Amino acid sequence: MDKENDMDNNGKPNIPERFLKPYDPATTEDRVYEMWEKSGYFNPDKLPERNGKGGPFSMVLPPPNVTGQLHLGSALMLAIEDIMARYARMKGKKTLWIPGTDHAAIATQAVVEKEIQKKEGKSRHDLGRDELLRRIDAHVKTTHDVIVSQIRKLGCSIDWSREAFTLDDKRNLAVRTAFKRMYDDGLIYRGFRVVNWDPKGQTTISDDEIEYETRKAKLYTFKYGKDAKTGELIPIAISTTRPETKLGDTAIAVNPDDARYKPFISREFDAVFAGEPIHLKIVADPSVEPGFGTGALGVTPAHSMIDWEMAQRHGLPLKQVIGEYARMTAGFDEHSAPAPAFVVKGKKVAEAREAVVAWLKAEGLLEKEEEIEHNIALAQRTGGVIEPLPKLQWFVAVNKEFDHNGQKTTLKKLMKEAVSSGAVKIIPERFEKVYFNWIDNLRDWCISRQIWYGHRIPVWYREGEAPENIFIGIDAPEGDGWMQDDDTLDTWFSSGLWTFSTLGWPDEKEFKANKEYHPTTMLETGWDILFFWVARMILMSEYLLGEAPFKTVYLHGLVRDTKNRKISKSLGNNIDPLDMIVKYGADAVRMSLVVGVGPGNDSKIDEAKIKAYKLFANKLWNIGRFVFENTGDGEDLRSAIFDLRPKSSMDSEFTKKDKEYADRLDELMAEITGEMDEYKFYIVAEKLYHYAWHELADVILEESKGIFRDGSEIEKKSRRRLLLYIFDKLLRALHPFMPYITEEIYRALTSGQKMLMVEEWVA
Repeated sequence: MDKENDMDNNGKPNIPERFLKPYDPATTEDRVYEMWEKSGYFNPDKLPERNGKGGPFSMVLPPPNVTGQLHLGSALMLAIEDIMARYARMKGKKTLWIPGTDHAAIATQAVVEKEIQKKEGKSRHDLGRDELLRRIDAHVKTTHDVIVSQIRKLGCSIDWSREAFTLDDKRNLAVRTAFKRMYDDGLIYRGFRVVNWDPKGQTTISDDEIEYETRKAKLYTFKYGKDAKTGELIPIAISTTRPETKLGDTAIAVNPDDARYKPFISREFDAVFAGEPIHLKIVADPSVEPGFGTGALGVTPAHSMIDWEMAQRHGLPLKQVIGEYARMTAGFDEHSAPAPAFVVKGKKVAEAREAVVAWLKAEGLLEKEEEIEHNIALAQRTGGVIEPLPKLQWFVAVNKEFDHNGQKTTLKKLMKEAVSSGAVKIIPERFEKVYFNWIDNLRDWCISRQIWYGHRIPVWYREGEAPENIFIGIDAPEGDGWMQDDDTLDTWFSSGLWTFSTLGWPDEKEFKANKEYHPTTMLETGWDILFFWVARMILMSEYLLGEAPFKTVYLHGLVRDTKNRKISKSLGNNIDPLDMIVKYGADAVRMSLVVGVGPGNDSKIDEAKIKAYKLFANKLWNIGRFVFENTGDGEDLRSAIFDLRPKSSMDSEFTKKDKEYADRLDELMAEITGEMDEYKFYIVAEKLYHYAWHELADVILEESKGIFRDGSEIEKKSRRRLLLYIFDKLLRALHPFMPYITEEIYRALTSGQKMLMVEEWVA
């Protein structure tokens, strides 16, 4: 920006031409962001000396999924993180904020496959692996560019020179290195267990990738039928919402202290259930609640994780009766069924359920049928109804002991100790209890996925050799005949390495050069991925580096509409942040998302709220015009104020009243500095809004009009200094929240000689 003179040729205040018009974010924001980028100050290595003397501040961007554009929840995350980064930089910290995007394997492949099916009527198998991956890469390039553009539009002061992608070559090396180390320590194994199977996506998913939807369902109470040996009814009734799975039952479980069933414990029965022979053993298990339902449970080890674990305790066999496409593989078929309504085999599970119930009624076995509300497990990315199925998969063993820095421990213990020791602080604190509860109930982590997009599992097999003759390495094996495992790794495995893979790990030289930034100072993310991501980053960093990945976790809430509904495209209440930026400016969008929203709390947003903060931006602009009009009096007052800090150097220049105003401002700045240090950004933003509008504009500026009209020269001179003193501090304090307009006004006030982004904080 060119230096601008304070006076025109007639000796009147020279107001920059743009201040004669209303503030226009559309003509300001792109220009200001380009100036920031050209300065190089987003890179901590290029900051002015003062901004690196306060020690390091580091943070990674939770990488947005490359499935589409960012939403208002993403905008909230970016606004909070940029506030943190800009505040740290102004406090003299060597500030590093690392950007990146996440390949989000299941979601991204699902989006592309759906588009191909819609336009071409083809499946991934029609295209083949290489062609599908080529199409996905093209999609990712497009969405990546949109996401990066959105991050820039929001004003994020992020170090683009370090941008990463969870599926790029450096991250792939990190993934393969981590996999091999964990395998060598016995923490990764291939096993046959019941997993969450998504019939729609045709892949396993983790417990954390399930969403639950409450639906109406029928609870059926019935007996299995007659015992083949005695011809009498099996005496124990059970209740279930899924009678079709009972074709795979291998036991009935009762509480060992339940007097009703003690005589039957250890007895065995044989029956034919809906055309399928079953063998049932009565087992006593303390996990069964006597007061729930009939007090007895049908145990289906192949189609329930809880039943699988019970089967392991009692040595029960496993019998699979549902296939990968959620169709029955057992029961009456069209040739054996006494009536067409009883056909089970080959039907989808919902249809099979009706057939089994029809058979129960016909046999007089159904005792009760009642309507209830029931939680249905859905795959988060595809919406498919989850079927627990037994599969051969790769797992991370979270309960297995191993040697770690000379001590015996488990991954679960490492995850708990990082938080319980205080190495990681979670804000708000109430989420620590949630975190510990999740870890206490954590099962071995299934990390293999039956999709093509993602980090391919670094395991190779030789054709015709035993399954245990495998090669696991960072690089592919030499020689012919090796075939790599078709499966890919869970996305969270690679993103779990994010804090240190973005700093160069496993390259020791590069990571050592960046070691001052790890553990990172802060991780800011949504509370809804505390388990998906935060916990797994702690697991990976503690295991691979022996230290926590970050010192503090700040959890923000979900953004909802005024009816308290989660904002989503399906509900038609989605507000595109880019649309709002075009209409009202990025500063207004940022303030509307932050004001009044504490950590961990969900917030409500609508366009009216965003528009209100556009009015606030206009108010700041008008204050700036007033300051210009009344401080260009021939003295270089602005230079004096902006160069001669602190206030003590100017106390003698203030009238008594103006000194009181200045002291009040100093008190406020001390308050908000303490609140900024405690991450109470929602309070600070509101206080600054009220001070600017209701104290500075409504009181001090209105009073100033009379002073400049009728006051003495001493009063006028004091008031000019006061306005500059107040406005200087206000702009610096507001900068982390509203970076564009504050930078634009500040550059004008300092005749283009200073950049607010690297100016000193107010206290």
